[in-house]
Amino acid sequence: MAPIQWSDGAPIYRQLKERVIAMMLDGLLKPGDALPSVRQVAAEYQLNPITVSRAYQELADEALVEKRRGLGMYVTEEAAKKLLINERDRFLREEWPLVMERIARLGLKLQDLLADGDSKGGVQ
Repeated sequence: MAPIQWSDGAPIYRQLKERVIAMMLDGLLKPGDALPSVRQVAAEYQLNPITVSRAYQELADEALVEKRRGLGMYVTEEAAKKLLINERDRFLREEWPLVMERIARLGLKLQDLLADGDSKGGVQ
């Protein structure tokens, strides 16, 4: 795992969970990949093992990882699909209305923005 800057705004277990989710979305953790052990993460980031276990348990509760007795935690086959659906829903629900509001405030036309993105190869 890459270095993490912990913030005071959210519990550390939640920040760790979000970091693992980001790694899944970015393709750094793929279905079938093993997560680092609780002890390894706790030692690397100087965390209480209970904190790491709580983050991992929440990931398991959401069926993003599965426990394999004696082997550790592994990314589930459906994790990436679930996360992508959740991220798209969140974007459309929370971020897209703000983007549309900003576009309207600036007097921009969505069609012009899409055409501009197409000409630059930025929109698929």
